[in-house]
Amino acid sequence: MTKNAGKACNNRLYRHIRTFEKIVKNYFVISAVNQMGEVHMKELTPEEIRAITESRRGFLKQDASDEPEGYKTDQQKMLPQPPLTKAPVSDARIDLPRDFKPLGLEKDLLNVIFNRCSSRVYTEENLSLLELSFLLWATQGVKGIRGKKYATLRTVPCGGARHPFETYLLVRHVEGLKPGKYHYLPLENQLEYLGEVENIEDVIDKSLCDQHWVKKSSVVFYWSFVPYRTEWRYGIFSHRGSLVDMGHVGENLYLACSALNLGTCGIGAYDQNLCDTLFDLDGEEEYIIYTETVGTIRAEDKDAEKDFYKFVEEAGW
Repeated sequence: MTKNAGKACNNRLYRHIRTFEKIVKNYFVISAVNQMGEVHMKELTPEEIRAITESRRGFLKQDASDEPEGYKTDQQKMLPQPPLTKAPVSDARIDLPRDFKPLGLEKDLLNVIFNRCSSRVYTEENLSLLELSFLLWATQGVKGIRGKKYATLRTVPCGGARHPFETYLLVRHVEGLKPGKYHYLPLENQLEYLGEVENIEDVIDKSLCDQHWVKKSSVVFYWSFVPYRTEWRYGIFSHRGSLVDMGHVGENLYLACSALNLGTCGIGAYDQNLCDTLFDLDGEEEYIIYTETVGTIRAEDKDAEKDFYKFVEEAGW
């Protein structure tokens, strides 16, 4: 087998495994795919689980020499670039305030970084609309436009200033906003209301894989990935870098919450299909890639946070 053929085979296996990630969680995966496309399942041995785990390490490697001879990205082919942001779909829009001086933000960067932590115990009080506006601006706010419409310059770094993410919210407790789902419009500095969500606490719980503490969040951030927005420029090298860029966004939310004395927790365990369906995403050209809860906190609950790590003491680690 040639080197390129081996890579193609590994890529096909990787795509199959991704398709069945939820089954892997229950210790089942594809054991074989026959020529008719039928999928056969079996319970994995510890050795097989280990082999699959290690096979995924390669996704985080990137080698420019892997580029096929004569390969060109769509940008190099001079094809039209995709829109910088997703177009609004609703006329129900809320203008967001941008004067953040009244927030009394913590200005000592050392304190902001030192106090940054994951919080899972929330008091279920209201965020102000100004606080939410600051969190949205800090994570995806637009500071300027490069060229006529070539790229947005934002509050977070991103390879090639492609910013292939959209921000969706499930809102429970924010002053001036009715509970429901929303989409952030960074160019307009607005929120668009996407509709009511029945039993919103249960939807939040189910969308984040039954982590019941999430139901007390004041708002949950769901970020989607729009692949072609970065593929247009970076082609086959787009996806690993996009995960790094998503990390920049998540950390800015952590730091912004720290500056406001709010709690947040990044969550990578979510129900892909449920989240995509919730925000009417097609799951191919746009799909949820990361989430974070946000809520109000109090100092006396810090001991309660330790309950989430009782297993460390119990295991003697």
